Amino acid sequence: MNEEKWRTALTIAGTSLLLVFCLAPFIYMALVSLSERVDFLSSGTSFHLTGQHYRAIVGDQTLHFMDYFRNSLFISGVSAILSVGIAALAAYAITRMNFPGREMLLLFVLAASLFPQISFVGYLFTLMAWLGWINTYAALIAPYVAWILPLSLWILTSAFNQIPRELDKAAWVDGASHRQIFLRILLPLAAPGLVSSLLLSFIFAFNEFLFALFLTTGAEARTIPVGIAFFQGAHGETPWGDIMAASMLTTLPITLLALVFQRRIVQGLTRGAIKG
Repeated sequence: MNEEKWRTALTIAGTSLLLVFCLAPFIYMALVSLSERVDFLSSGTSFHLTGQHYRAIVGDQTLHFMDYFRNSLFISGVSAILSVGIAALAAYAITRMNFPGREMLLLFVLAASLFPQISFVGYLFTLMAWLGWINTYAALIAPYVAWILPLSLWILTSAFNQIPRELDKAAWVDGASHRQIFLRILLPLAAPGLVSSLLLSFIFAFNEFLFALFLTTGAEARTIPVGIAFFQGAHGETPWGDIMAASMLTTLPITLLALVFQRRIVQGLTRGAIKG
């Protein structure tokens, strides 16, 4: 076997092992969600296909699964839109306007994002309680926007930097204002960066657990990651079949977004890469 065949064989073997390593937990999760018994891998136990776990989490009103799911979609969507909107305006100012401290502003935003959530969640709870926002959408949207903003700002700043400033100068000569340049030139040309930033922001907010755990107390605003964690307390035991079914339904929108827009995400991130 020549070197080219060895290389192909090793590539196939490595890719196969990586796929098994990454997909095995999801396959097991899907099997448990569709099995009558969660211990179907035990000796003497057979696998019987059923949809009872999916029917239970969707139909059982005491689980509030659909409420949690709706809360997650709304909170994540609004947080992502607000974060990207603010980041786009900030990125335009940083890349197109001359003012002192532009680079330091980016570094400050990055430094602020390095603090772990647990270090200030107590102060955040005190603030939200003082505002009367505990267990409301606002209690999660506000910190989510602040938490996601550094990621969005860095992506869009890199994307805007790749757009030639000669286009701005030509627009200025034609009498365009800052608003027109931003809306009609930069945003359309930075569409891949906007899409990738929006999708990543949505995924970050959708998967967030700590803020949702501390700042919500009921199904009115609780998100799906915390809701699934509370399945155990609601039943007195661990309903693994229901938990796996809920997890499968929860990962579905994220998986679909990644599959449909993966090219946009990669394009948006790599367009902003620093050229050597």
